[in-house]
Order: sequence, then structure tokens, then C-alpha cells
Amino acid sequence: MPTRRALELADQKMLDLVLIAPTGNPPVCKIMDYGKYKFEVAKREKEARKNQRVIDVKEVRLSASIEEHDMGVKARHADKFLRSGDKVKVSIRFRGREMAHREIGFQVMEKFNQMLTSEMVVERKPRIEGRSMIMVLAPKE
Repeated sequence: MPTRRALELADQKMLDLVLIAPTGNPPVCKIMDYGKYKFEVAKREKEARKNQRVIDVKEVRLSASIEEHDMGVKARHADKFLRSGDKVKVSIRFRGREMAHREIGFQVMEKFNQMLTSEMVVERKPRIEGRSMIMVLAPKE
């Protein structure tokens, strides 16, 4: 129908004429209460945001010469973080001559992975960045 006729119909019903598909041939319009529509869209978006969960990245720092018990404590902390749905960044800082023995760091990371439950996925394998070795763990879906 002509635009002028559609506008008259919308005015008679005290509603708005809203352009739905402007690229169509002919363009598609709808007679509706635009304020109510915007309110409902905002309400749906707010409800969707309420159900979202922000994933934090927690960090667990190890050293190349960490003892068994200390690593167990750190593994329990990391496990708790993973169970609560957060990602865990495991890092080892090499000091001094420890840089010459990076393989020890890889062994520590492997041992740390074995201590954790199977409720995690290695998102980023251990790799060296400067004087640190970093690995990222994520909870299983």
C-alpha cells in the first residue's frame, strides 16, 4: 500500500509505522507500538546478561625448584578455581641460571597437570615468554 495510506492507518490506531526491511522491493513496514517494542527488547537483553557468567583468569605461580607438597597445595588451589568455572594461568619464573635448565620447568608443568583432576583442558601448552614459562588451563564444558 502507499506510504501515505500506511501512515494514516498508523495514526488512526495511535501506533507507529516501523520500517522492517528497507532493502526489500517494495520496502516492508509494520504498524506497532515502537516504545513497547524497545522496552521488551531491552528487557530480553537484560535477562540474557543476567544469565551470563564472566570468566576470570586466576594465576598460580610455581618455581622450577618447587617441592612436592607445595605443588600439591598449588594444584588444590588451581582445581578449586577450575571447579568454580575460572581459567587458570600457571606460570614459572626462571631466575639466574635456571634459564639454562628449562626442561626442569617443562617437567614441573607436566607434574602439575597430572596432579589436577580430569576436569580441565590445557588451553595453551607450556611455552617460554622471556624469563617465564606460561600455560593456560580451562575448565571442561
